[in-house]
Amino acid sequence: MSIYHHKFEVRWSDIDANKHLANSSYVAYCAQTRMAFMNTHHMGLKELSRWGIGPVILHERYSFFKEIYADQTVFVSAEISGMSEDASIYRFLHKFYLPDGTHCATSEATGVWIDMMLRKSTSPPDDIQEVMNEFRSENTKVLTREDLRELPFKAENVEAFHKQGTFAWRKNADQ
Repeated sequence: MSIYHHKFEVRWSDIDANKHLANSSYVAYCAQTRMAFMNTHHMGLKELSRWGIGPVILHERYSFFKEIYADQTVFVSAEISGMSEDASIYRFLHKFYLPDGTHCATSEATGVWIDMMLRKSTSPPDDIQEVMNEFRSENTKVLTREDLRELPFKAENVEAFHKQGTFAWRKNADQ
C-alpha cells in the first residue's frame, strides 16, 4: 500500500470571507491532487487521450477538523479506498495535513472511468489498474454498481424553466 501526497502553498485567492481555505478550494485541491497523482504515474491527459478514457467524479463529500489559512503549506494525500473488481468504479480518499502532521480535513470522491466516445463507464487499461492496486488503502472496499445506486442524491427533473415563466429578466407579467 502506498499513499501519494501533493504539496500546496495556500494563496490569498484560495481563502473565503471567513479568512480560511474556501470550500471550493478544497474541491480544487483534491482534483489537482488526483491529476498530479495520475501524471506522476503515467496516466495523464496524454495517456488518457490515447486510451480514449476519462475519470468522472459522481459524488464527493468532506469532513473538516481544523482551519487552513493563507500562506500555510498543506499536503493533500491520495489513496484508493474503494474499487470495483474491474476497476471501472473507484473511490479516492484525500486527507489534508499541515507540515507538522495536523489532520485538517478528509474528502472522499467516488467516480467511474468512461469511454470518451461512447460516454459510458468502462474498465481502465491494465496500466491504470496496476497503479490503483498499488495505492489501495488497507481497508479498500470492493465497489459494485449497487454502491453507485446508493449514492445519496438522485436526479429529479422538473418542468423546463422557460415553461415555468420564472426567468429573472422578466420585468413584469405583461411582457
